[in-house]
Amino acid sequence: MAAERRGGLMTANEAASVTGVPLRQVHRFIDAGLLQGAVKRHRHSRLLTRHALVGLKLAHDTADVLTPESRRAVVATLIRRPRQSVIRADVIVVDARPAAIAVRAGLDQLAKARRIVSSAPDVLGGMPVFKGTRIPVHDIADMLANGDDPATIVQAYPQLNRDRVRLAAIYATAHPRRGRPRTKTGWQLLKPKASEMIAFDEIPDR
Repeated sequence: MAAERRGGLMTANEAASVTGVPLRQVHRFIDAGLLQGAVKRHRHSRLLTRHALVGLKLAHDTADVLTPESRRAVVATLIRRPRQSVIRADVIVVDARPAAIAVRAGLDQLAKARRIVSSAPDVLGGMPVFKGTRIPVHDIADMLANGDDPATIVQAYPQLNRDRVRLAAIYATAHPRRGRPRTKTGWQLLKPKASEMIAFDEIPDR
């Protein structure tokens, strides 16, 4: 369910994708009540209002600068007044503009990632694929996460380009695979060598 259909509310995964804050840290902030007033319950999920995004990013980025009390005050101020650009926390003045710019850029990139993806029941059972192809988006994101070089991925999948490969990771962060992870066979458990030349003498005799 896209954020637009939830009245602008975002999942923790979407918030992590947009802000660059690790998902585990997003959940920790929610559990600690740092985003109080910006967390909504929907069925069994916790959703965030967009007003929480800048505060979320600042809470993460200022962890080594502000005390927990000061961070809480900064986030609360931004949730109440999301357009405020400068916040005073004790003796420190916090400029929220860089975080706001980064969040806007993250929202733009997520929107762009969604535009290159389609899902239809008659194509791989509804699995998200790159538009006009049957290439699963999460498979490409997994290749990146495993260390495969984007140029090598593009060479293997000529229908893609570097930008689409990069956007696959953004989409997968915001929209992780549904259901149980796929069971990996023996060859899939090996370190991928997509970007290397495999010599024939590496193949064991049987």
